[in-house]
Amino acid sequence: MSGNREFYFRRLHSLLGVIPVGIFLIQHLVVNQFAARGAEAFNNAAHFMDSLPFRYALEIFIIFLPLIYHAVYGVYIAFTAKNNAGQYSYMRNWLFVMQRVTGIITLIFVSWHLWETRIAAQLGAEVNFDMMANILSSPFMLGFYIVGVISTIFHFSNGLWSFAVTWGITVTPRSQKISTYVTLIIFVALSYVGLKAILAFV
Repeated sequence: MSGNREFYFRRLHSLLGVIPVGIFLIQHLVVNQFAARGAEAFNNAAHFMDSLPFRYALEIFIIFLPLIYHAVYGVYIAFTAKNNAGQYSYMRNWLFVMQRVTGIITLIFVSWHLWETRIAAQLGAEVNFDMMANILSSPFMLGFYIVGVISTIFHFSNGLWSFAVTWGITVTPRSQKISTYVTLIIFVALSYVGLKAILAFV
């Protein structure tokens, strides 16, 4: 019975990592990309997101609750998984280890980012281009954001591989190998978008 529960918990964890958390990540990257067009374009995009109807309900039920479940259960998986990359040093096993490592980094980064932006906004700060430019004016914070964004994107992109396996989309070794390269291409493409947005604030 407990094995069945864990099976469903893992499937839910995988699903929520893609829908809706992964979709929110892509949407967030798209909004941040407006920074490359200047402060006004970014502020308009951010204001549009803030003015969505039922914003708080969307944030709670579509973002925060799925994110909390995915994060908490993900920490459990990270600290109970048997990493064997040292024994079987081929690419898939190293990606398995990196998925766990970037999951922890992502949790730290996202928690800090929410503190600096969303919670700060509730305390009266305005989330705009100048706020992000001020945060990223520190070389330490710039490095922290670069590592955090790259880790988050990798965790999502590589997580797509696990999602496809978990949900029976890629069953054969060949399909799983193709999926590995597809998800790595997604990682590179989204990393370009994320880094371009970060550097636009500098």
